[in-house]
Amino acid sequence: MSGRPLHTFSIVAREAATGELGVAVQSHWFAVGAMVPWVEAGVGAVATQSFVDPSYGKLGLDLMRSGKSAPEALKALVAADAAREVRQVAMIDAQGRVAAHTGAKCVGAAGQGVGEGYSVQANMMANASIWPAMSRAFESARGDLADRMLAALDAAQAAGGDIRGKQSAALVIATGMPGGKPGAGRLFDLRVDDGEAPLPELRRLATLQRAYNHMNAGDLAMEREDNERALAEYRAAAELVPGNAEMTYWHAVALVNMGRVDEALPLFRRVFAMDASWATMTPRLATAGLLPGDAQLLERIAGARASPLTPSAGSRS
Repeated sequence: MSGRPLHTFSIVAREAATGELGVAVQSHWFAVGAMVPWVEAGVGAVATQSFVDPSYGKLGLDLMRSGKSAPEALKALVAADAAREVRQVAMIDAQGRVAAHTGAKCVGAAGQGVGEGYSVQANMMANASIWPAMSRAFESARGDLADRMLAALDAAQAAGGDIRGKQSAALVIATGMPGGKPGAGRLFDLRVDDGEAPLPELRRLATLQRAYNHMNAGDLAMEREDNERALAEYRAAAELVPGNAEMTYWHAVALVNMGRVDEALPLFRRVFAMDASWATMTPRLATAGLLPGDAQLLERIAGARASPLTPSAGSRS
Protein backbone atom coordinates (compact mmCIF):
# COMPACT_ATOMS: atom_id res chain seq x y z
CA MET A 1 0.00 0.00 0.00
CA SER A 2 1.51 3.33 -1.08
CA GLY A 3 0.82 6.90 -0.10
CA ARG A 4 -0.33 8.69 3.01
CA PRO A 5 -3.91 8.54 4.33
CA LEU A 6 -5.53 11.84 3.34
CA HIS A 7 -9.05 11.49 4.71
CA THR A 8 -10.85 14.43 3.24
CA PHE A 9 -13.68 15.83 1.14
CA SER A 10 -13.22 17.29 -2.32
CA ILE A 11 -14.90 18.27 -5.56
CA VAL A 12 -13.71 18.09 -9.16
CA ALA A 13 -15.73 20.17 -11.60
CA ARG A 14 -15.95 21.85 -14.99
CA GLU A 15 -17.78 25.10 -15.76
CA ALA A 16 -19.68 24.45 -19.00
CA ALA A 17 -19.85 28.11 -20.03
CA THR A 18 -16.10 28.71 -19.83
CA GLY A 19 -14.56 25.25 -19.89
CA GLU A 20 -12.72 26.00 -16.65
CA LEU A 21 -11.59 22.93 -14.71
CA GLY A 22 -10.88 22.68 -11.01
CA VAL A 23 -10.44 20.86 -7.73
CA ALA A 24 -11.34 22.13 -4.27
CA VAL A 25 -10.54 20.20 -1.10
CA GLN A 26 -10.40 20.35 2.70
CA SER A 27 -8.89 17.88 5.15
CA HIS A 28 -7.65 17.36 8.69
CA TRP A 29 -4.16 16.78 7.32
CA PHE A 30 -1.23 19.09 6.79
CA ALA A 31 -0.87 20.65 3.30
CA VAL A 32 -3.65 18.74 1.57
CA GLY A 33 -3.12 20.93 -1.50
CA ALA A 34 0.28 19.35 -2.09
CA MET A 35 -1.21 15.88 -2.66
CA VAL A 36 -4.88 15.81 -3.67
CA PRO A 37 -5.51 18.32 -6.52
CA TRP A 38 -4.12 17.87 -10.04
CA VAL A 39 -5.34 20.25 -12.75
CA GLU A 40 -4.15 21.01 -16.27
CA ALA A 41 -5.65 23.70 -18.49
CA GLY A 42 -7.66 22.28 -21.36
CA VAL A 43 -7.02 18.70 -20.23
CA GLY A 44 -8.73 17.79 -16.99
CA ALA A 45 -8.73 17.65 -13.20
CA VAL A 46 -8.04 14.85 -10.73
CA ALA A 47 -8.58 14.51 -6.97
CA THR A 48 -6.67 11.58 -5.45
CA GLN A 49 -7.28 10.93 -1.75
CA SER A 50 -7.80 8.36 1.01
CA PHE A 51 -4.50 6.41 0.85
CA VAL A 52 -3.07 8.74 -1.76
CA ASP A 53 -1.24 7.50 -4.81
CA PRO A 54 -0.05 10.69 -6.58
CA SER A 55 0.43 8.77 -9.82
CA TYR A 56 -3.35 8.90 -10.29
CA GLY A 57 -2.91 12.64 -10.76
CA LYS A 58 -0.01 12.60 -13.19
CA LEU A 59 -1.06 9.50 -15.13
CA GLY A 60 -4.70 10.56 -15.18
CA LEU A 61 -3.78 13.88 -16.79
CA ASP A 62 -1.39 12.13 -19.18
CA LEU A 63 -4.13 9.76 -20.33
CA MET A 64 -6.69 12.53 -20.75
CA ARG A 65 -4.16 14.63 -22.66
CA SER A 66 -3.65 11.68 -25.00
CA GLY A 67 -7.37 11.56 -25.78
CA LYS A 68 -8.79 9.19 -23.17
CA SER A 69 -11.99 10.25 -21.46
CA ALA A 70 -11.99 10.67 -17.69
CA PRO A 71 -13.98 7.42 -17.20
CA GLU A 72 -11.57 5.53 -19.46
CA ALA A 73 -8.51 6.93 -17.69
CA LEU A 74 -9.83 6.17 -14.22
CA LYS A 75 -10.94 2.67 -15.16
CA ALA A 76 -7.49 1.82 -16.52
CA LEU A 77 -5.63 3.16 -13.48
CA VAL A 78 -7.92 1.50 -10.95
CA ALA A 79 -7.64 -1.84 -12.76
CA ALA A 80 -3.84 -1.68 -12.55
CA ASP A 81 -3.76 -0.75 -8.84
CA ALA A 82 -3.40 -3.61 -6.36
CA ALA A 83 -4.42 -1.22 -3.56
CA ARG A 84 -7.53 0.05 -5.34
CA GLU A 85 -9.80 -0.74 -2.38
CA VAL A 86 -8.19 1.96 -0.22
CA ARG A 87 -8.17 4.61 -2.95
CA GLN A 88 -10.66 7.37 -3.53
CA VAL A 89 -10.23 9.18 -6.85
CA ALA A 90 -12.30 11.43 -9.11
CA MET A 91 -11.50 12.73 -12.59
CA ILE A 92 -13.10 15.11 -15.07
CA ASP A 93 -11.93 15.86 -18.60
CA ALA A 94 -12.12 18.92 -20.83
CA GLN A 95 -15.44 17.74 -22.29
CA GLY A 96 -17.00 17.44 -18.86
CA ARG A 97 -17.00 13.64 -18.73
CA VAL A 98 -16.57 12.59 -15.13
CA ALA A 99 -15.90 9.44 -13.11
CA ALA A 100 -15.17 8.54 -9.49
CA HIS A 101 -13.98 5.55 -7.50
CA THR A 102 -14.37 4.88 -3.78
CA GLY A 103 -12.65 1.69 -2.64
CA ALA A 104 -14.50 -0.69 -0.36
CA LYS A 105 -11.84 -0.26 2.35
CA CYS A 106 -11.89 3.54 2.50
CA VAL A 107 -12.56 4.61 6.09
CA GLY A 108 -16.22 5.41 6.67
CA ALA A 109 -18.23 7.37 6.39
CA ALA A 110 -17.07 7.35 2.76
CA GLY A 111 -18.85 7.89 -0.52
CA GLN A 112 -19.20 9.88 -3.71
CA GLY A 113 -21.75 11.68 -5.83
CA VAL A 114 -21.36 12.18 -9.58
CA GLY A 115 -23.42 14.85 -11.30
CA GLU A 116 -23.47 16.83 -14.53
CA GLY A 117 -19.95 18.20 -14.89
CA TYR A 118 -18.75 17.41 -11.37
CA SER A 119 -18.02 14.76 -8.76
CA VAL A 120 -17.93 15.10 -4.97
CA GLN A 121 -16.20 12.54 -2.75
CA ALA A 122 -15.35 12.13 0.92
CA ASN A 123 -13.96 9.62 3.38
CA MET A 124 -13.58 9.42 7.17
CA MET A 125 -16.48 11.82 7.50
CA ALA A 126 -18.59 12.50 10.58
CA ASN A 127 -21.63 11.08 8.76
CA ALA A 128 -22.92 10.00 5.36
CA SER A 129 -24.70 13.28 4.61
CA ILE A 130 -21.49 15.07 3.58
CA TRP A 131 -21.28 14.32 -0.13
CA PRO A 132 -25.04 14.73 -0.79
CA ALA A 133 -24.81 18.15 0.89
CA MET A 134 -21.88 19.04 -1.38
CA SER A 135 -23.85 18.05 -4.48
CA ARG A 136 -26.85 20.15 -3.48
CA ALA A 137 -24.69 23.16 -2.68
CA PHE A 138 -22.72 23.00 -5.93
CA GLU A 139 -25.82 22.61 -8.07
CA SER A 140 -27.70 25.46 -6.38
CA ALA A 141 -24.84 27.94 -5.88
CA ARG A 142 -24.46 31.06 -8.01
CA GLY A 143 -21.29 32.73 -9.20
CA ASP A 144 -18.20 31.49 -10.98
CA LEU A 145 -16.68 28.03 -10.67
CA ALA A 146 -14.60 29.04 -7.65
CA ASP A 147 -17.70 30.35 -5.82
CA ARG A 148 -19.63 27.16 -6.52
CA MET A 149 -16.82 24.83 -5.49
CA LEU A 150 -16.22 26.76 -2.29
CA ALA A 151 -19.95 26.54 -1.57
CA ALA A 152 -19.65 22.76 -1.82
CA LEU A 153 -16.80 22.73 0.71
CA ASP A 154 -18.73 24.99 3.08
CA ALA A 155 -21.73 22.67 2.84
CA ALA A 156 -19.57 19.65 3.66
CA GLN A 157 -18.18 21.34 6.74
CA ALA A 158 -21.63 22.50 7.84
CA ALA A 159 -22.91 18.92 7.55
CA GLY A 160 -20.20 17.64 9.88
CA GLY A 161 -17.07 17.41 7.75
CA ASP A 162 -14.03 15.29 8.54
CA ILE A 163 -14.64 13.44 11.80
CA ARG A 164 -11.22 14.59 13.07
CA GLY A 165 -11.84 18.28 12.38
CA LYS A 166 -10.19 20.63 9.90
CA GLN A 167 -6.66 21.75 9.13
CA SER A 168 -5.88 22.52 5.47
CA ALA A 169 -7.63 23.35 2.21
CA ALA A 170 -6.84 24.13 -1.41
CA LEU A 171 -8.43 25.48 -4.58
CA VAL A 172 -6.94 24.95 -8.05
CA ILE A 173 -8.73 26.13 -11.22
CA ALA A 174 -7.37 26.35 -14.77
CA THR A 175 -8.77 27.64 -18.04
CA GLY A 176 -10.48 25.42 -20.56
CA MET A 177 -7.82 26.11 -23.16
CA PRO A 178 -4.54 24.15 -23.19
CA GLY A 179 -1.78 26.20 -21.58
CA GLY A 180 1.16 24.77 -23.51
CA LYS A 181 3.49 24.90 -20.50
CA PRO A 182 3.31 23.23 -17.06
CA GLY A 183 1.21 25.39 -14.76
CA ALA A 184 0.03 27.69 -17.57
CA GLY A 185 -3.58 28.79 -17.60
CA ARG A 186 -3.98 28.69 -13.80
CA LEU A 187 -6.68 31.08 -12.59
CA PHE A 188 -6.57 29.98 -8.94
CA ASP A 189 -3.77 28.04 -7.27
CA LEU A 190 -4.36 28.54 -3.57
CA ARG A 191 -3.43 26.60 -0.45
CA VAL A 192 -4.01 26.93 3.26
CA ASP A 193 -1.55 24.39 4.59
CA ASP A 194 -2.35 24.67 8.30
CA GLY A 195 -5.00 26.62 10.16
CA GLU A 196 -7.92 26.46 12.55
CA ALA A 197 -10.34 27.82 9.94
CA PRO A 198 -8.97 26.88 6.50
CA LEU A 199 -12.16 27.49 4.53
CA PRO A 200 -12.65 31.17 5.51
CA GLU A 201 -8.97 31.74 4.79
CA LEU A 202 -9.31 30.02 1.42
CA ARG A 203 -12.21 32.32 0.58
CA ARG A 204 -10.14 35.36 1.54
CA LEU A 205 -7.33 34.19 -0.73
CA ALA A 206 -9.81 33.51 -3.54
CA THR A 207 -11.06 37.10 -3.33
CA LEU A 208 -7.49 38.37 -3.43
CA GLN A 209 -6.72 36.14 -6.41
CA ARG A 210 -9.74 37.52 -8.28
CA ALA A 211 -8.44 41.03 -7.65
CA TYR A 212 -5.01 40.16 -9.00
CA ASN A 213 -6.67 38.47 -11.99
CA HIS A 214 -8.36 41.82 -12.70
CA MET A 215 -5.00 43.58 -12.35
CA ASN A 216 -3.43 41.18 -14.83
CA ALA A 217 -6.31 41.73 -17.24
CA GLY A 218 -5.82 45.49 -16.85
CA ASP A 219 -2.12 45.17 -17.66
CA LEU A 220 -2.97 43.14 -20.74
CA ALA A 221 -5.47 45.80 -21.84
CA MET A 222 -2.76 48.43 -21.40
CA GLU A 223 -0.49 46.47 -23.70
CA ARG A 224 -3.29 46.48 -26.26
CA GLU A 225 -3.82 50.23 -25.72
CA ASP A 226 -7.38 49.66 -24.53
CA ASN A 227 -7.26 52.27 -21.79
CA GLU A 228 -10.91 52.19 -20.76
CA ARG A 229 -10.89 48.42 -20.38
CA ALA A 230 -7.68 48.66 -18.37
CA LEU A 231 -9.17 51.20 -15.97
CA ALA A 232 -12.33 49.13 -15.59
CA GLU A 233 -10.22 46.13 -14.62
CA TYR A 234 -8.16 48.15 -12.13
CA ARG A 235 -11.33 49.56 -10.57
CA ALA A 236 -12.78 46.06 -10.27
CA ALA A 237 -9.63 44.95 -8.44
CA ALA A 238 -9.81 47.90 -6.06
CA GLU A 239 -13.46 47.20 -5.26
CA LEU A 240 -12.60 43.64 -4.24
CA VAL A 241 -9.74 44.61 -1.93
CA PRO A 242 -10.13 48.26 -0.91
CA GLY A 243 -7.09 49.72 0.76
CA ASN A 244 -4.60 47.44 -0.99
CA ALA A 245 -1.52 49.64 -1.56
CA GLU A 246 -0.04 47.50 -4.32
CA MET A 247 -3.11 47.62 -6.54
CA THR A 248 -3.79 51.29 -5.90
CA TYR A 249 -0.20 52.16 -6.76
CA TRP A 250 -0.13 50.37 -10.12
CA HIS A 251 -3.53 51.83 -10.96
CA ALA A 252 -1.97 55.27 -10.42
CA VAL A 253 1.04 54.37 -12.57
CA ALA A 254 -1.30 53.28 -15.37
CA LEU A 255 -3.17 56.59 -15.19
CA VAL A 256 0.10 58.53 -15.49
CA ASN A 257 1.05 56.51 -18.55
CA MET A 258 -2.31 57.40 -20.06
CA GLY A 259 -1.59 61.08 -19.47
CA ARG A 260 -4.24 61.33 -16.74
CA VAL A 261 -1.94 62.66 -14.04
CA ASP A 262 -4.58 64.64 -12.12
CA GLU A 263 -6.52 61.43 -11.58
CA ALA A 264 -3.38 59.58 -10.55
CA LEU A 265 -2.18 61.98 -7.86
CA PRO A 266 -4.89 61.23 -5.27
CA LEU A 267 -4.12 57.53 -5.65
CA PHE A 268 -0.40 58.12 -5.14
CA ARG A 269 -1.27 60.23 -2.09
CA ARG A 270 -3.26 57.37 -0.58
CA VAL A 271 -0.49 54.87 -1.18
CA PHE A 272 2.28 57.11 0.15
CA ALA A 273 0.22 57.69 3.29
CA MET A 274 0.07 53.93 3.81
CA ASP A 275 3.79 53.38 3.24
CA ALA A 276 6.36 55.98 2.19
CA SER A 277 8.53 53.28 0.62
CA TRP A 278 6.34 53.47 -2.48
CA ALA A 279 7.34 57.10 -2.93
CA THR A 280 10.99 56.16 -2.65
CA MET A 281 10.55 53.54 -5.34
CA THR A 282 8.69 55.73 -7.83
CA PRO A 283 11.70 57.46 -9.50
CA ARG A 284 13.17 54.03 -10.15
CA LEU A 285 10.22 53.25 -12.39
CA ALA A 286 11.23 56.08 -14.70
CA THR A 287 14.74 54.66 -14.91
CA ALA A 288 13.22 51.28 -15.82
CA GLY A 289 10.95 52.85 -18.45
CA LEU A 290 7.76 52.17 -16.51
CA LEU A 291 7.04 55.89 -16.02
CA PRO A 292 7.95 58.88 -18.21
CA GLY A 293 11.39 60.26 -17.33
CA ASP A 294 10.03 63.78 -16.94
CA ALA A 295 11.54 65.59 -13.94
CA GLN A 296 8.55 67.90 -13.43
CA LEU A 297 6.16 64.98 -13.54
CA LEU A 298 8.19 63.03 -11.01
CA GLU A 299 8.26 66.09 -8.75
CA ARG A 300 4.46 66.33 -8.93
CA ILE A 301 4.16 62.67 -7.95
CA ALA A 302 6.70 63.09 -5.17
CA GLY A 303 4.70 66.08 -3.93
CA ALA A 304 1.78 63.76 -3.25
CA ARG A 305 3.86 62.34 -0.43
CA ALA A 306 3.75 65.61 1.46
CA SER A 307 0.23 66.63 0.47
CA PRO A 308 -2.63 66.21 2.92
CA LEU A 309 -4.80 63.20 2.30
CA THR A 310 -8.00 64.73 0.96
CA PRO A 311 -10.94 63.12 -0.81
CA SER A 312 -10.92 63.32 -4.58
CA ALA A 313 -13.48 62.37 -7.19
CA GLY A 314 -10.73 60.60 -9.07
CA SER A 315 -9.39 58.62 -6.14
CA ARG A 316 -10.06 54.99 -5.60
CA SER A 317 -8.43 52.58 -3.21
